[in-house]
Amino acid sequence: MTVGVDLGVTHLAVTADTAGEVRYEPNPKHLDDALELLRPLSRRVSRRQGPDRRTGRRPSRRWEKANAERDRVQHRVANLRADALHKFTTRLAGDYGTVVVEDLNVGGMLKNRRLARRIADAGFGEIRRQLTCKTAWHGGRIVVTDGWHPSSKTCSDCGAVKAKLPLHVRTFDCDECPLVIDRDENAARNLAAVAADCTTGTGVAGDQDTNTVSKPRGADQKTRATRPGHTAGLGRGRWRNPRPAREGNERPSSSRSAHALVMSRTFPPERPGLLMTSYGISNGMEKYERAVAEFTGSGLTDIMDEAARAE
Repeated sequence: MTVGVDLGVTHLAVTADTAGEVRYEPNPKHLDDALELLRPLSRRVSRRQGPDRRTGRRPSRRWEKANAERDRVQHRVANLRADALHKFTTRLAGDYGTVVVEDLNVGGMLKNRRLARRIADAGFGEIRRQLTCKTAWHGGRIVVTDGWHPSSKTCSDCGAVKAKLPLHVRTFDCDECPLVIDRDENAARNLAAVAADCTTGTGVAGDQDTNTVSKPRGADQKTRATRPGHTAGLGRGRWRNPRPAREGNERPSSSRSAHALVMSRTFPPERPGLLMTSYGISNGMEKYERAVAEFTGSGLTDIMDEAARAE
């Protein structure tokens, strides 16, 4: 089943699915409720002696106490917002196989000084990020429409498109048919119609086009295979050689020594001509000159003379 999600400020989101069900998700407006507490707390913090990086002045104890009290209120607002968004996106990803959202220019919307605070409080970008992750977890998919898609200007009944529809007009009145509908509901229906003919075939809850599938997320599989020779005690990125150390199987301590050791075994000093024919001077001869000099005790010029005499 497909659902279209139209994000807004008056309502956090208006959802309309292909079955005809329309839901209005209320906007909690956590920041607006906390402003009555944040204003006096911020005023108290500004009136006390705070830190100054230019002069190196340290904050007073009274400033630290007032700032901690203000931080607790802001932290609570962030937690309430995250909890509401997680519950909303989890319900959408679990109930529908395909979720259609708009590609909103949130950065440009935040330049509107009249709506910037409410848009930031709603968390449009966070909703899309969570839906992208959770639809993949539940085996569904997310469809992102073009930013210029006229979802609000298009009639969801006859398909006629209005030339202009200002933002303050909250009711869509079609010029071609007698449809009169809420602007956000009309946009949600148009978004659902974009991918109405797409089926996911996952068997997740809400997908009526497929049979039930056991564990569509693959929860019965391991998330990461154990790497051979890896132990937790050595820390991240460190490896232990499972084979016992023996003669001829030394492990150099540095990457440079390891590279030189590999080069010395690949191109042994007994056959210096192989080193010259396999790698020309244009392919980093200085690096191999240092490697040969380290393990043979002689320079590259001596090896070249020896190779010429041998030929």
